[in-house]
Amino acid sequence: MAPGPEPGPEPATGSLARPEWSPPVPVAEKERARHGGAVRSVLEWVAIVAAALIAALVIKAFVIQAFYIPSGSMEPTLKVGDRVLVNKLAYHAHPVHRGDVVVFTRPKLEGGAPAIKDLIKRVIGLPGDTIQSVDGQVVINDRTLREPYLPAGTTTTGIDRQVIPPGQYWVMGDNRSNSRDSRFFHAIPKSLIVGRAFVLVWPLSSLQFL
Repeated sequence: MAPGPEPGPEPATGSLARPEWSPPVPVAEKERARHGGAVRSVLEWVAIVAAALIAALVIKAFVIQAFYIPSGSMEPTLKVGDRVLVNKLAYHAHPVHRGDVVVFTRPKLEGGAPAIKDLIKRVIGLPGDTIQSVDGQVVINDRTLREPYLPAGTTTTGIDRQVIPPGQYWVMGDNRSNSRDSRFFHAIPKSLIVGRAFVLVWPLSSLQFL
């Protein structure tokens, strides 16, 4: 039998194996790579923060906004210093309901502090309603209005019998003895309504839906 080819040398293994050689990376190049990575990280964080700010501004302008309660006109439901969230899209989805707590732009006839741009009251009368106060109670379309949100013994006066014009709403504070409302500036047009206050968020101990 013819002799076979002689086996070649076995490859080196273990600690005797020689690693493949690669040229060293210059220090300056390493520094540039590290600097470039840091710049990318900063730019990414700037983009995230900017996107968050833009989203917050869009939400505040068009969807939900927090409002501070500056007076006691809605006591005991809302107290001075409370904060509520207002849904600005609510009345694009459904009509204004009696009993809703709404934020609206201060009417010119309100006569209060000009620094206060928005007011918060409760919707009592709807367009076309006949409203008046009789014996300390609100009467809508000749029927006494149930107002469970008012403290027992609350009296409401100062509403002469009248029909609320189309597209307008009669609003009053829950603190009937200390509220400048539609009894002073009459019904308000829907165009003044900013949105519906739907939750009391501050103080946290009073967290509740309105």
